[in-house]
Amino acid sequence: MGSHRNALVAVVRQELAEARGTARAVLAAAESARNEAQRRKKLIRDAYATCLAQLAEARDTARQDILRRTQAEAATLTRNVESLAALTASGAAGTSWRYWTPTEPDRVGRPGLLRIGTVAYEAGETRTKLPALVPFLDHAHVNVLGDQPAADGVVSGLLLRALGTTRPGDVRLSVYDPEQLGGTLAAFAPLGNAGLLSFVSPGGLGAALDELVEHICRVNESVLAGEYASLTELTAATTGPRPEPWRVVVLLFDPGRTGHLTGEQRAQLDRVVRTGVACGVHLVVRGLELAPHPTVERIAVRGESASCDTTGTLIVTLDAAPPPERIAAFCRATAERLRAGPPPARFADLEPEKLWTESSAHGLTAPIGDSTDGSLVEVALGDDPPHALIGGPSGSGKTNLIYAWIGSLAARYGPGELALYLLDFKEGVSFARFAPGPRDPSWLPQVRLAGINVNGDREFGLAMLRHLGEELRTRAQAAKRYEASKLAELRAEDPGGHWPRIVAVIDEFQVLLTGRDAVADEAVTLLEDLARRGRSQGIHLILASQDVSGIEALWGRSGLVGQFTLRIALPKARRILADTNLAAAVIPRFHAVVNADSGVAGANRVVRLPDASDRAVWRSLQRKLWRERPETCVPPRLFDGDAVPRLPAMYRPAGRVPRGAADVGSSPGAVLGERIDVSARPARLRLGRMPGRNLAVLGTRIDEACDVLASAALSLAAQGPARFRIVCLDPGAERPAARLVAELPQADWYGPADLDDLFGTLAPDGIPHYVLGYALDAAGPAYRERLRGLLADGPEQRLHVLGWWRSVPRLRDDLGGIGARLDTIGAWVALDVQGPELSPLSPQPGGPAWYPRRRRALFFDRSVHRHPEVIIPYEVNSDHT
Repeated sequence: MGSHRNALVAVVRQELAEARGTARAVLAAAESARNEAQRRKKLIRDAYATCLAQLAEARDTARQDILRRTQAEAATLTRNVESLAALTASGAAGTSWRYWTPTEPDRVGRPGLLRIGTVAYEAGETRTKLPALVPFLDHAHVNVLGDQPAADGVVSGLLLRALGTTRPGDVRLSVYDPEQLGGTLAAFAPLGNAGLLSFVSPGGLGAALDELVEHICRVNESVLAGEYASLTELTAATTGPRPEPWRVVVLLFDPGRTGHLTGEQRAQLDRVVRTGVACGVHLVVRGLELAPHPTVERIAVRGESASCDTTGTLIVTLDAAPPPERIAAFCRATAERLRAGPPPARFADLEPEKLWTESSAHGLTAPIGDSTDGSLVEVALGDDPPHALIGGPSGSGKTNLIYAWIGSLAARYGPGELALYLLDFKEGVSFARFAPGPRDPSWLPQVRLAGINVNGDREFGLAMLRHLGEELRTRAQAAKRYEASKLAELRAEDPGGHWPRIVAVIDEFQVLLTGRDAVADEAVTLLEDLARRGRSQGIHLILASQDVSGIEALWGRSGLVGQFTLRIALPKARRILADTNLAAAVIPRFHAVVNADSGVAGANRVVRLPDASDRAVWRSLQRKLWRERPETCVPPRLFDGDAVPRLPAMYRPAGRVPRGAADVGSSPGAVLGERIDVSARPARLRLGRMPGRNLAVLGTRIDEACDVLASAALSLAAQGPARFRIVCLDPGAERPAARLVAELPQADWYGPADLDDLFGTLAPDGIPHYVLGYALDAAGPAYRERLRGLLADGPEQRLHVLGWWRSVPRLRDDLGGIGARLDTIGAWVALDVQGPELSPLSPQPGGPAWYPRRRRALFFDRSVHRHPEVIIPYEVNSDHT
């Protein structure tokens, strides 16, 4: 008896060791083959069934005293079974109904096993509950036999888990329920509203089986076409969604009746059993035993328990049927999602495995979404196509598309390979996220410039185009030196140079071209030059518009339009594609038509776009790129048309800017405001010993006039010794004037009653003297002659007037009236003054094309300007400055 016991112990231990080894091998294989989803699922499924079978065998053959001695081995094996079950039945496939929620699969995810209940295993004093799982989609047909109410619960649970672990629309149900006329699965009825559920009439079974057989023939002939053994193999090879949805046919027969099928119907059913799984057709049959086949999973139900092929002799305690209200709610939500259109692609899918591994020498290529077959759709910019045109009405996802494209490019090309210039002419802050902000200090390392809220500042768009034009000339000269005809050759000949590809994105670009004025004319000229010559020097334009007018702004300029061969049309976009190409009219939301042949029909690619506008998703990518930035990378220039710049601290007396700094030459330079350009340079007025070196500020906006005078005085005081005489003749300017006097190191205050003292004490002493006059036109006729003399003779003696006149006629009266020469005013800043009113001071007949707007001024210096330029007066006198 002892020898028999020892032999039995040895057998059981050997079985446990083999089972444990099998589980470990399968877990290792699953880890190393993570990307081979289908193979992994099959291995784990087989290992799960093998482990359960060996547990059952060990239980049946071993005695109690042996199990106590092998309890540790059994516990290890049960843990392996739990691990395998978690791998192949995660989320909605294996969660109990109490905590169940649908699980959206990843892009390459494949179906695993589905839970129907639990199995209990006892080893000595240890009792363990393990999940009972069965194969279904891509694996088997399910044949449920036994007690009808419990069998119906098994069917409902399997269907709900299958639907909850796949994407909406990937599974389509057909139900044959001749006794209850569809009432058995009534909770699934909302799926019918989305075309995902159909019922077969009691007399329609034969036709339904014939249609299934024809469908299988079509899949074999047209889809698999002899190259693949199954849809599962085809899907795994293409790493995309299935080319065909799963078709699940539920046949509910009364187990108490016989003669359910005719001979012909039985033959057709057997054909489906043999060939259906490979073609994505699955049967769920209750009450009728199917012919034996490796793809049939039998579940025998007895009350609240059952046995099945996968669990072997281990008895399954069935889960309770899912509540009908939960099924109905899930089905309604699924139908609503389908009616709303397909969901967006995942932004994370556009990110490459490794960042910044691509070279832009020969062009830029990056995906912006995926196609209907799941493969990523890449968009190229280079020699052909060189530039892109994006169109779509409001709400169609234009900004989201731009985000996706920028993110995809930025993940592939580092700051040394790509430079981005971004401009948004609509009222909004679309591109602000790419620059550091108060809540997020990170920025996108490739961005050099971001302009937001510039719908009222077309001059900034012009400044960006001028900057790109200068870069184009620089590259062209370098290419000429190295005898290179395109960027790739220049980079090869000059490996030490810094020649990234430049992409300039202009959203709502038609604003820049609106109107027949100097800004629009110069913008068109610059755009045409960049579009024509930019391709060879690695400069690419992306123009976007949500309105047809954006495209119409280009018509009549064939030389410009012809360069934009890449067209991207969002739903309902007009005039982006060719007139005969109607693809944009029929695509759903989150989609776009990509056409690299100037929009002609036949070159369309339909792409499903991700949701790239989500701040949390975008911030994750941006911070990752920001942490990888090189030390030489600097934050981008952010121009916000709604923000008012403050006078920098270096231009205040405490800043002490060295005399002659910042290109002011040998004469002090008065800082008047910020220029609207790419580098945010200040607008300066050089005040040397030349005739006319005086300044007139014109207009009625007191706060802005006071800010211009204050910034000029403070910046002059910061450059060296100077004396200031503040003349305030307007009560509304007394408070800002007093603040200025308090901040200036040497300043005297003069009111209306002190004008005689002012003119009587002005004498040159070798130190620059500046007379800042607030509302000088209020001095009156009695002081006009002395004022004219000061304006005419003062600059040569280092006496300069920086005065505010409330209108051009008042200034003209002070200088001699109609017909008087205004040469003594060498520079002026116009606030709320219309362009024609400036004609006496302007080199342009009739005055400049100037339409006043808040916190903008027109600056003209006769010694340096051919035409006036728009500036932004600094904020100086507000309470928080």
